[in-house]
Amino acid sequence: MSNKPNPEDIAGGQALIEGVMMRHGNKIAAAVRNPKKEIVFQEREYIPLTKRYKVLGLMFIRGTITLFEMMFVGIKCLMFSAEVALQEEERKPRGWETTLSFIISFTVAIFFFIVVPAFFFTKLKTFVPNLLLLNILEGCIRLGLFLCFLCATLFMEDMRRVYMYHGAEHKTVFAWEHGQELTVENVKKFSTRHPRCGTSFILFVMIVSILVFSLLGRPDFLQRVLYKIILLPVVSGISYEAIRFTGKHGNWKWIQLLSWPGLMLQKITTREPSDDQIEVAIAAMKKVV
Repeated sequence: MSNKPNPEDIAGGQALIEGVMMRHGNKIAAAVRNPKKEIVFQEREYIPLTKRYKVLGLMFIRGTITLFEMMFVGIKCLMFSAEVALQEEERKPRGWETTLSFIISFTVAIFFFIVVPAFFFTKLKTFVPNLLLLNILEGCIRLGLFLCFLCATLFMEDMRRVYMYHGAEHKTVFAWEHGQELTVENVKKFSTRHPRCGTSFILFVMIVSILVFSLLGRPDFLQRVLYKIILLPVVSGISYEAIRFTGKHGNWKWIQLLSWPGLMLQKITTREPSDDQIEVAIAAMKKVV
């Protein structure tokens, strides 16, 4: 590989259990190392809904669609990686398990990042007259919960390994974006922190939500929860466009300043990978580019 891809040509991925999933164009590939140290693959063609239906690919709409698609695809890949890593070759994934995992993940996220902050908002609103300040305080509570969750994962050995694979994924994507041949030595030169990472996206969501939710006024608890759920597509749509923009124009100084908090947050969610973990990420990337 010697030529840089077009800036509009985007590749990305996700860390798995002892592996990496990569997605580019209409291809998805998961590469997972089994207990015998062999790399096992799961490949498939997948045309995103944003490409199948033009209206879903419009700016500020495509972000929400892509978010839900990648959550669903990511859970399926995680299930595959768990089976391979645990050497449960005979057990095939069931459709209802994927659906149930998706529903549980979404429900937990709604509870901790919408319901709990909304509860504190209703308790604080009688003491804080300034609406923007009130929303900033609620945003700080939301961010605090998120940081506590991330920090708690650092105590789990398995999650620390996932974060190493996350670093391998970022390094490999960086190498591909710079037109480098995908070798371990080339990939090792790049950073583990990528501006288009999902961790940075979540931080963008939290910042954008402060501004958007400030428009809601001071509704009671249940109304605020309902309004925030309804406005989720708006928040995710704006955040998606912002993260794409920062990814394309990372050489601009003010963009680097805007991306800095998300990159710092990735110090928690990425770790320097080992050579064999980079090999897995490269193997997944080569299947899709």
